[in-house]
Amino acid sequence: MDLPKSRAVAPRLEFLVTATSTNDALREAAGGADAAGWPHGAVLVTDDQTRGRGRLGRTWLAPTGKTLAISVLLRPQDVAGGPLPSDAYGWIPLIAGAAMTEAVTRAVAAAGASAPPADPDDTSGGVEVALKWPNDVLVSGFKVCGILSELLPESGAVIVGAGLNLTLDEHDLPTLTSTSLLLATGVAPDADAVLADYLAGFARLFDAFAAAGGDAEASGVAAVVAGLCGTLGSEVRVELPGDEELLGTAERLDADGRLVVRARENGEEQAVAAGDVTHLRY
Repeated sequence: MDLPKSRAVAPRLEFLVTATSTNDALREAAGGADAAGWPHGAVLVTDDQTRGRGRLGRTWLAPTGKTLAISVLLRPQDVAGGPLPSDAYGWIPLIAGAAMTEAVTRAVAAAGASAPPADPDDTSGGVEVALKWPNDVLVSGFKVCGILSELLPESGAVIVGAGLNLTLDEHDLPTLTSTSLLLATGVAPDADAVLADYLAGFARLFDAFAAAGGDAEASGVAAVVAGLCGTLGSEVRVELPGDEELLGTAERLDADGRLVVRARENGEEQAVAAGDVTHLRY
């Protein structure tokens, strides 16, 4: 896969014919003898990942050529070249999720343009794209992309992995709550165009965030993420560490990117830093 559009927006992009995990491969490269050759914004991509990983150590296998596994290397610094505050790192998966949500939205619009909708003002074909806190992109409520960020403690670098479902059919889907761009739109996407859009958007949002010293509000990142996050305003169930459960309304994101939920039981607000979130429908 040549990926000329994507190569044009990344300082280094390597396509792997196959990989067990692009996050693992990028971690090895970024910490190896050629670490200097892997700058901030470097990317590894494959369409054949044999042991992808998600949150809580979950693994999955996708058919060759029907998904993209994308790993981006970040070397976070503020304008003075110093590290970002530790609390700022919680925004990184949300920034990636926002960039992917925007890229998927434009891919859906491009698919709609190839088959004009009944409503000329609606290029989405009735397909709704939203970010689900903290790390999924949904199309009409079904997962099309998952994101996993990993800190490299030795260097302070971060690897952000994303798995995007391109052309999976019903028989390929890993779960009943998954979908692909092909299934959602009826049109096979331009993988290079979607990838380039994601990488460019990610770089733009992250650079603004870093320039503001990791301040999501001042950089405009908080507003972008909140505007794309379909979790906000939803009734949710959050499975917390320790087998605890929180039911309530997702009201907002706090300064550190945590989800603030107003508990149904007592009306009190609780900030959630990690947990599986389910959007409830009544």
